[in-house]
Amino acid sequence: MSAQRLSGCAIGVVCGMLFVGVAPSPAQEAALAQRGREIALEADRRARGFGDYQAQMEMILIDRRGEETRRELELFSLEVSPDEERSLIYFHSPRDVRGTGLLTYSFRDGDEEQWLYLPALRRTKRIAASGRSSPFMGSEFAYEDLAPMYSSQYAYSYVGEEELEGTRCFVIERYPSYEGTGYRRQRLWIDTEEYRVLQVDSWDLRDRPLKTLTLSGYERYADSVWRPAEAHMINNRTNEATRLRWYDYRFQTGLTESDFSRAALGRVR
Repeated sequence: MSAQRLSGCAIGVVCGMLFVGVAPSPAQEAALAQRGREIALEADRRARGFGDYQAQMEMILIDRRGEETRRELELFSLEVSPDEERSLIYFHSPRDVRGTGLLTYSFRDGDEEQWLYLPALRRTKRIAASGRSSPFMGSEFAYEDLAPMYSSQYAYSYVGEEELEGTRCFVIERYPSYEGTGYRRQRLWIDTEEYRVLQVDSWDLRDRPLKTLTLSGYERYADSVWRPAEAHMINNRTNEATRLRWYDYRFQTGLTESDFSRAALGRVR
């Protein structure tokens, strides 16, 4: 069997063993890890190559009673190189959070760096590794959820294939290897045609169910890049949720590295 590809027959045998509770051999575990990584790498590849883009955003905080708080944001993203991506999120409203900004540098072969600008204090705060699992601005998204992640920052395992609301999906698990994560593992549903992530279930460091993320409304931009219109993150313990909506995507707008400097954090656009 090729080291680069686990056959459908072999995968079926291994998944069948898992289903009946038979532990896979080290060789079978390695094959499942390889297959999971292949799928993640392809999803990663298809999500990149956009150059730069901007988008308007809406963040909706939903408490356990269903009451909503709305915020208006803007997102900027730049591929500095195949091994580095930068993103910048600004809050435009309401007044109490206007001017707040989150700057993220993400590297293929290392951990990300993040800074939060707080306009009320007129200061920039670096997000330490220990703070990456903290909620971002009172939402159900952690700082690590908002960082552009590379597939190299995880170990993987292939689970199988199944239907998710009528769409055939690969199901894989990933295990974060970067410092400061709040997740022991995550299970991803990735559609088999376009390799778009449709759902992510997350478990905490004690391997207890924590959050479920669903992504929907995908559209193709710049001839090849798929981006969602909505992401819904629900905390399975508190039943509180956050919905992110993206609109007015614009690609290849001429953003440069200077637009993603720490000094740029203090400039409201």
